[in-house]
Order: sequence, then C-alpha cells, then structure tokens
Amino acid sequence: MIYPIEVNDLYYKYEGNLREILNGVNLKVVEGEAVAIVGLSGCGKSTLLYNICGIIPHIYKGEARGQVKIWGKNILDMKLPEIATKVGIVFQDPDTQLFSPTVENEIAFGPENLCVAREEIGLRIERVLKIVNMEKYRLENPNSLSGGQKQLIAIASVLAMETEILLFDEILSQIDHEGKIKIREVIKELKGEGKTIVLIEHDLDNLQIADRVLQLKDGKLEEFKDGETVGLNRA
Repeated sequence: MIYPIEVNDLYYKYEGNLREILNGVNLKVVEGEAVAIVGLSGCGKSTLLYNICGIIPHIYKGEARGQVKIWGKNILDMKLPEIATKVGIVFQDPDTQLFSPTVENEIAFGPENLCVAREEIGLRIERVLKIVNMEKYRLENPNSLSGGQKQLIAIASVLAMETEILLFDEILSQIDHEGKIKIREVIKELKGEGKTIVLIEHDLDNLQIADRVLQLKDGKLEEFKDGETVGLNRA
C-alpha cells in the first residue's frame, strides 16, 4: 500500500547538537486521515513536520537517518518545487508566512512560482478565499488583519497550491476563541473533502478534529492514551 505520508525509523539531530531529537520515528498516514501529534514543548513535533514537508533536509541541515516518503517517493529524491505541489504547511505564527502587500498577492505567490497560468491563479484565489470565508478581504493588506484572519489567509495561501497533504503546526495556539472556531470549521471542511492532515496541538479541545492522536515522547511516536495530559491544556 502506498501512503500519502510514510516515515520509517527516522532519526534526526540538528547541526551542533549531540542529542537526537527524533529517535526512531515511525508513522503511516492513510489518505483522507487526520492525525494529531501531541507532546511536551521542544520534544521534536515541529522537527517531524519539517522532515515531512522537506524543510529538512533541503533548507535546515542536520544529521538524519531513516526514510520519509510522500506518496511512495523518498523525499530526498524530490526537489522543493515538487514537494510543494504535494505537501503544504501552515506555521504557528502567520506573520512568518505572510509578506505580500495584499491578500490576493499572498495567495497568488505560490502558484506564480510554479508557473501556473494567470487565469487559473485567479480561479484559485476566488476558490480558497471562499473556503476560508475571507472573500471581502481580497485587496486588504495582511498586516491590517487580526491574528485569526491572518491564519485563515495563511491557510488559503497553502490551499492555493492544491496539495492533498496539509500540515498544521499549532496554528490555533495564538488565536482568540472566535478565530479558533472558524479555523476548526475550515479544517473539518478540508477533512471532509478528503485532504490528508497532520496537526500538532497543545489544546485538548482541538483534538476532536483528529481521527487518531499520537504522542511524541523520547523521540518516538506512540499512541496517546485517554486520560493523559502531558503537554496539553484546555482553552
């Protein structure tokens, strides 16, 4: 069986570090599944996502062993533009992801870099803004938006790449209650469309989105057991 995401015996340590932050991670995510990963701060959750989306090893360097596959293909054999058509990641702080003068420019940036036709880009902008219910902000400067609105635009910019795999790195952690409700609804809708989703979370209330919850502990993934609260809280 070919999985959208397959991680086999992955070890990783950053340059200059003596300790491996990932210590034999194994993960298989089936198509259309939403998997949540929990764990203490600094345990390597974001590092795992960076390995899955190619930030490691293509941008961040370090020492890695093991294998990461996207749709059966080793990520080491893929260039970043190819990975970007298959995996999208949304970061915890939307300000690190938004840099264009208008919302529509922000959403168009990724497809433009892949030489998508201008007419198709226009259609994608309309489509993803509708998904996140932000159509009326199309010409706004992202810097003028609230934190929740910025995160919705960050999600839209990733959706415009039309990837089937979406990675969410604690995207609800800096958002107010109303913003969290809106973003949770968007994630549920994407899940309903059959997107494959991996999300890192610290909030128990957000785990209901997931089909499966795993805990990263001592550099390995294990099943998250009911009643455990390590690294978690309630809003």
